[in-house]
Amino acid sequence: MDDSSEDVTDGNTEYGRKAFKRSRSHFTDRVTADGAASGWPVEPGRYRLVVSRACPWASRALISRRLLGLEGALSLGVTDPIQDDRSWRFTLDPDGRDPVLGIRFLSEAYDARETGYPGGVSVPALVDTVSGKLVSNDFQQLTLDLATEWTALHRDDAPDLYPEPLRAQIDEVAEGIYRDVNNGVYRAGFATAQEEYEQAYADVFRRLDLVSERLAGRRYLVGDTITEADIRLFTTLVRFDAVYHGHFKCNRNKLTEDPVLWAYLRDLYQTPGFGDTVDFDHIKRHYYAVHTGINPTSIVPAGPAMDGWRTPHHREQLGGRPFGDGTPPGPPPAAERIPEGHRP
Repeated sequence: MDDSSEDVTDGNTEYGRKAFKRSRSHFTDRVTADGAASGWPVEPGRYRLVVSRACPWASRALISRRLLGLEGALSLGVTDPIQDDRSWRFTLDPDGRDPVLGIRFLSEAYDARETGYPGGVSVPALVDTVSGKLVSNDFQQLTLDLATEWTALHRDDAPDLYPEPLRAQIDEVAEGIYRDVNNGVYRAGFATAQEEYEQAYADVFRRLDLVSERLAGRRYLVGDTITEADIRLFTTLVRFDAVYHGHFKCNRNKLTEDPVLWAYLRDLYQTPGFGDTVDFDHIKRHYYAVHTGINPTSIVPAGPAMDGWRTPHHREQLGGRPFGDGTPPGPPPAAERIPEGHRP
């Protein structure tokens, strides 16, 4: 989801102060196997996934798409990590236009769907290439649908990221992580009152401690394979030391100082489909340059050091099968590879 102030609203919390509150996705149409309920059927090549590699919510969809082998069926548009007042922009593409959609700004797809839409323009965004209209910006549902509704287009031996027997447990674990970690770092970072910040800070580290305890004796969050729950945790953890520790003042400790979480994070980062989607240059430039209310100088820090990400993690000693009965994805398409110097 968009990390700009456009997509956050103030609201009363249970502790009685004005606080950060993430706005709900406005466009929640679903692309389903037959399209019977939504009118949007799964079709190869029909939809385009627009992301920012800086955004943790969009990164969920990037990872799911890679693990499931949907690159040939669902094309990818990547925005500039720096927005302007007209929203996410396609300045990384020739002539500043998305080569498939033909638009300069993601807001144009929103306008094609609903003229004068007053909310923020967020990623990930699923866009219909036939009409140019936005289909969905529902980051919570999108990856679940990729895992369950797009199965006819999955690669051979794709993993089951949302296995039916474990869905209730995955949902429960993911909900706590979303509330206290995924969104908790934003509640801390955008806090405008001390009490509000300290509550969010406490929530973040309480949940991280619980997760660390859970992962001390098991390789993955739910079951013995990678699931949706791991994807959702990874996208926050991978940004933690580079952004959230300093920029969002979540500074009790770094992830590298928690032996369990740091090993878990390295394990996933070294797994095909995870680290090969991460662009630390985009992540740092977006957060530090766009959030001028937090960082008015827009100076992007040189650190932290990127060494250590590829060191042995030894998590395989806990057992588990990363892809279950499936296999790892192959290398990313050449056009989607992260540039040299943007990742360890």
